[in-house]
Amino acid sequence: MNLLREYAPADHADLPGPATERMLMAAEEHMGVSLPQELRAWLLQNNLDVPEDQVDNDVACCGYAGFPDETSFFLGIRAMEKLYTNHPLSDGSEWRKEWIPFVSDQDSWAGQFIDARDGRVGRWFVGELTVTGEYASLADYFDSVAEILTKIGAGDYPICSVADGRLVWS
Repeated sequence: MNLLREYAPADHADLPGPATERMLMAAEEHMGVSLPQELRAWLLQNNLDVPEDQVDNDVACCGYAGFPDETSFFLGIRAMEKLYTNHPLSDGSEWRKEWIPFVSDQDSWAGQFIDARDGRVGRWFVGELTVTGEYASLADYFDSVAEILTKIGAGDYPICSVADGRLVWS
């Protein structure tokens, strides 16, 4: 988040504040799974839920578009809980109850999840095989996002630049 604040301060300024412990406990109870410690720490600093009055009911997931990439966004606890409950792969053997989505596209056809059992990060894309263990931890995943933001800030990432303090994807 420090890199986002440094390289895209206008985008960073739009982000809401942290989740509360009470919000996390309520989500855990509703989902029936404990949040991994790394995810809990992230949400207690960055609950990226879109304000209720800006939620688009015509899309499966709402978030701050354009971060961490051009087609997806980090989920806040409310969006995470909604997608967990209504995941497009949840009616088949492909999705496990221990997988908590934390990044998604608007259709919830693709995204990243953290495995509540061991903290590994995987990804899904409807119609393709789900990948588990793509990153050893949420910290490793965030390191990859930080690397991209650093490249963007240095002007070394051809598909993204910064204009007026905002990430602009081409």
